[in-house]
Order: sequence, then structure tokens, then C-alpha cells
Amino acid sequence: MVRTSGAYFDSQIAYPQYEALRDRLQHWIGELGVGGVILLGGNAAEVALRCQQLQEWSRVPLLIAADIEEGVGQRFAGAVQFPPPLALSAIAAQDPERAQQLARSFGEITATEAIAIRLNWVLAPIVDINNNPANPVINVRAFGEDPETVSQLTTAFIAGAQQFPVLTTAKHFPGHGDTATDSHLELPQIPHDRSRLEAVELEPFRRAIAAGVDAVMTAHLSIPALDPDYPATLSPAVLQGLLRRELGFEGLIVTDALVMQAIAAHYGPGEAARLAFEAGADILLMPVDPEAAIQEIAKAIREGQITYDRLEQSLARIWRAKQKVCGARPASFLPHAWEQEPAIAIDLEAVSQPKHWAIAAEILTASQEQQGQPLAPTAGVNLIVGDRLLQAPYLSGTAAARQLPSQHGLRLQIWDTETGTTPTLTEPTLVQWFIRGNPFRGSAGADQVVERLLRQLLTQDQLLGLVIYGSPYIWQQWRSQLPHDLPAIFSYGQTAQAQAIALQSIVQSIDCSQAKEFTT
Repeated sequence: MVRTSGAYFDSQIAYPQYEALRDRLQHWIGELGVGGVILLGGNAAEVALRCQQLQEWSRVPLLIAADIEEGVGQRFAGAVQFPPPLALSAIAAQDPERAQQLARSFGEITATEAIAIRLNWVLAPIVDINNNPANPVINVRAFGEDPETVSQLTTAFIAGAQQFPVLTTAKHFPGHGDTATDSHLELPQIPHDRSRLEAVELEPFRRAIAAGVDAVMTAHLSIPALDPDYPATLSPAVLQGLLRRELGFEGLIVTDALVMQAIAAHYGPGEAARLAFEAGADILLMPVDPEAAIQEIAKAIREGQITYDRLEQSLARIWRAKQKVCGARPASFLPHAWEQEPAIAIDLEAVSQPKHWAIAAEILTASQEQQGQPLAPTAGVNLIVGDRLLQAPYLSGTAAARQLPSQHGLRLQIWDTETGTTPTLTEPTLVQWFIRGNPFRGSAGADQVVERLLRQLLTQDQLLGLVIYGSPYIWQQWRSQLPHDLPAIFSYGQTAQAQAIALQSIVQSIDCSQAKEFTT
């Protein structure tokens, strides 16, 4: 399974080192028989055309996937984007039944919008338990911080998605929650013994398997208690022994991306693919060199290192998955003979429906936290701060974080901590801080230069209010340090919708009807 852009034209590809251009992609699919594609980027309408194009290139229907853990809009503009799944755990703490209903709607809407643009594989839900707040790679992507909450909410998500012809995925096996290392950058180690893994990390996977999840994605983790020699993705003991035989999982095993440094820095491109397949993986996601991966596996089969029976086991599982979601049926008992039925139609009317945005708004509102008084009208600065803000799609010119405070009389100033110097502020300042744990960031903690500025504003009595978007852990650190009456609010989301809902709660003088356009 190879990666390319959801954008239709080569000229739009943002990461050519990872995203295959048209000619190479067509060669991989049409001539080498690559069986799946993972998409990133583009808008929902062009992704629909892109999926149609990809299927036309292939003799056998493709699995087309996306990491849409926060809804289709997380990756493809125009569709609905939900807040991070950890928001649902905040609701579950007060009302577990409501949280499960919302999680089911979350899965249903994600699947609805995915098939509308011809995606057929949802690489969600994450069933890792974020029991380490310093985790930079899972963090708010998780549905909770304990096994029971995660199990209840993820099985509800799976149940919602299962109403539609898409595959769901429990990830990252056997549990990536309790680490402070990002596997995109290096190989994390989980030091726990088997009894701890049984009691905590494995429970949500058991429940997801019982709920009928279609696929399980491996984790690039070193877990000496399970395998002292190989990371989980490359471990027969983990994939065949634990996942297949002990947990009884019969669906697809897919690796996490093999280009991640946890694997790529230690194994050659062909070697990593072969070891993952030998270990029990059915689908190799984003190998560094797809042609080298194919050649190495083919060589191992020819030389008897991998048996034909092992190959046929994976092909049978892939075949069953494609029967479910690709609109295809076998013409005979042979697992590779296909009778192509009419493809699932593109249905853009099913994308970005108001009722879908309403569910996202409900999750945002119910999980939001607030303290202090509303912000009184005054002159001053609206400081938006965070890293990589210049690339952030949620801070376009019409974003609520920019526009609504200006209606309140505050002058906009944006501070990108990655590229800009610390501003000198001598006026009353509303600080809107965008911060969350994200893959590739390497850290889930607060930016010290931002914290120094906040302390300075507090000391000088110039902090008008504080809005934190994204990290509940940073909010928990700061809320106790703020004066009791200071306007302060936390939102799990960072989208324009999340901004509007948060600011309507904190800014006293803004007419909600003016802000309504930002919430849908």
C-alpha cells in the first residue's frame, strides 16, 4: 500500500519524497500490482476523482485508505472535521451514555463521508490508551486514558462505521500509549511486563476484535516482554503468536508506515518489508521502496524462505476485505478471479451536511472547559500563538480566532514560535494558544517561551484572557495559575468551528448570530 496525494495533479503534490507522481504510481498499480493506496491532502471533491482514477488503473479493485481519525475533513478540505477523540473521554466522565452515542455518530459520519468520495478504508479508531500525558505521537488522538473508556468509545465508533461498506482499523497493536518517544522519529520501548500489558494495553484490542473490527495496525515499538529481538511490526511472536493465536484475530494485519524512522533507520527497505510479511502482516503500508519490497518478498518465496501457504493466507484475507468494500464479487471459487460490478458512485451531497457539523459542534461544546468572567470590551491585542502557524489551515483569513476578537476591539498579532521572535507587549492582551501533541513534533509539552510571556503578562496585570486550543494537559497546568475571575477557556478542537464556539463563550459583546457562520 503506497502513499500519494489526494490532489489530482502532480503539480499539487506537497511531499514528493513520500507521495508518488502519476507515472510512477500508475506503474506500481498497473504493472507491479500494488493493491492499495493511502491518500493525504487535497479537497474532498478532487479526492473523489482521484479515487476514481486510481481504480481505473488497477486490474483488481484497490483498497484506498486515509488516516481520518478526526473525520474526513481532517485530511481533505470541505468535509467535516471532528475534534480529537480525547474530547469524547471528557464527555464520558460526566455522561458515558451520551459519549458513546456521539462516538457512534462520529464513526457513522466518518464512514458516510469516506464512501461518498470513494475511500473504502478508514484507518481509525486509535485504541491506544493515552496513559502518558508526555506522549507526543498518540496524545489527544486517543479516545481516553483508561482501558474501559477507550474500549467503550472505540467499539461505539466501530459500530457506527460498520453500517457502511468501509473497513475499520484498530491501532497501534499492542499499544502505543505509554511512551514519550515518537515512533516517526525513533524506536520507542515499552518496559512493561506481560501481566501489565494484559490488564491495560491489550484490553481495547480484545474488545475491538470482539466488535468485528476489520483490520489491526501494528506499532513500531520495542516490547522486550513480548519479543526481545524485534519491534512489534516485525515480530512473529507479537503478530502470529499474540494477535492471531491468543486473541483470535482473523482480519487484516497492516503495518504502520514502514518509512517511519523506528523501522527505516534500522532495516533496509526490502528487509523491513520481508520481515514484516514473515512476521504475519498482510499489508505493508508505505514501504520505503515498493519495488525493492516486492522483489525481496518474491525472492524469499522462490527460495522457500516464505511458503506459498503463507502467501495464500494473506491473499485470502485481502480478497475477503475487497469483497466487502470494493463493489466486487468473485466470478468463481478462485480467489483472484473478479467480476467487477458498477463502482460505488461519488456522492458529494453526502459530504459536509449541516447535521454532520452539528454533531461535531455538540462534541466541542460538551467537552469545552471554562472559568472566569466573560471578556469585557477594551482596547488591546489579540495574540495568536503556536508553532507552524503559517502552515495552519485552521488560521485562514476568515478564521474565527482572527475575526471575532477584532469585532471586540482587539488588534490582531500572530506569533509563530517556530519562525518569529518573542513579541514585546505593553497592552492588555488576549492570548489564543494553539498547542497539541502531534506526530513529528517530538514533544507534547508546553513551549517555554510562550509560558514566559504568559507569566510576564500575568505579573504586569496585562493578560485579558487565555484560550487554549488542543492540549488538555497544558490547560490543566495553567488553569490553576490563573486568577479566579480571569476569562479562560479550553477547547479540544483547533478548527474554525472550535474557535467560534470557544470565543462565543468568552467574548461578551459579540452577537452570536454574527459568529454563526464560523460554526458550520
